[in-house]
Amino acid sequence: MEPRLARLKMIVRDALTNSRAASDVETEVLTPREIFRVLIVDDEAPARKVLGLMLAQIPFSCTMASSGDEALRILASAHLDAVISDLQMPGISGMDLLLEVRLRYPHVAFLVATGVDEIRVGVQAMQLGAEDYLVKPFDVDLVVASLHRALQKKRLEREVENYKQNLEEMVSERTVELQAALRKTERSYEDTLEALGAAIDLRDSPTAGHSRRVFLYSMEIAKIMNGTKYPLGTIAMGAWLHDIGKLAIPDRILLKPGPLSGDEWDIMRQHARLGYDLVQNISFLADAAEIVLTHHERYDGSGYPQGLAAEQIPLGARIFAVADTLDAMTSDRPYRAALPLESARSEIERGSSTLYDPQVVNAFLRTSNDAWMAIGKQTRAVTASSVLAGGIHEVSETQS
Repeated sequence: MEPRLARLKMIVRDALTNSRAASDVETEVLTPREIFRVLIVDDEAPARKVLGLMLAQIPFSCTMASSGDEALRILASAHLDAVISDLQMPGISGMDLLLEVRLRYPHVAFLVATGVDEIRVGVQAMQLGAEDYLVKPFDVDLVVASLHRALQKKRLEREVENYKQNLEEMVSERTVELQAALRKTERSYEDTLEALGAAIDLRDSPTAGHSRRVFLYSMEIAKIMNGTKYPLGTIAMGAWLHDIGKLAIPDRILLKPGPLSGDEWDIMRQHARLGYDLVQNISFLADAAEIVLTHHERYDGSGYPQGLAAEQIPLGARIFAVADTLDAMTSDRPYRAALPLESARSEIERGSSTLYDPQVVNAFLRTSNDAWMAIGKQTRAVTASSVLAGGIHEVSETQS
């Protein structure tokens, strides 16, 4: 037997047989090499003092409590690493103390002390959160091994919790940074859309406001169709930028006050392809570029530049075609005054299934003329941010 273990067992034996020697160990056993702080709770003084003597040799810093109430008072005022509590105590039992400690001090290791005939209760205590149970009379090696396992478990739990907390803080910081970056990116997108929209209006001043109105009309039709899975943001940006290719059309053609010749029309029709080429490589406009390319395609295949028909045409472009016709007919142009909205309505209805998608036409016809007129006057409320968000304006109260 090792000298140290033999000496320790001798101390324990002497403590059990000499009550005066045991009583000399009052409420606390401290050693110069304090490592862990353990609270021993037992209503029997000899039992708690013997355990204190055992642990003092390891060394542990031990504090004693004769009841569950006293244990809770000590825990409230001192930092402790572990509790070893007897199960059978008057007042607050060891099991009740376990539940309180688990609730108030989850980082404190808790071990229960049981008699041989209470092992089943010790197992139950572990199910309620105790790290282990110790069987009386105590074996010093088993007590120390059990304590170290419990303390190691709690240390690992703290490390995991600290890691999770640090991870949550890091995620929170990264989220704030990402949100700031997204806001900056969105602002950059808004500035880009605003600049492009202004350039279109400046270049094609006779139709200034056209892009805003067709945006509003397209959004309203898309909302009425309600069930479409086509992204509203794509429709919004496609409507806003559909004429971007006109920036490359010569003034003599774009601003000509009278009808265009055949050759001039050939050049004018190039604006759809030119616009597509201009925006297709801008990542956030790539989807909208398809509407820019196909906004003059017609349902029966008579449009340009590809002669697409029916479902071959993106839904956003089919919606836009009706919105564009509505605005073109009800706006002043250099070669004619605006036509009544009823004329545009009749023209669109006649073109159903030939020039226009019949489902889109049906959605358009479900809104009254007064409502369309009111919607067309809301251009001042249209901003690049609303286009970017694919926002749908509130329908006018005049809608029937």
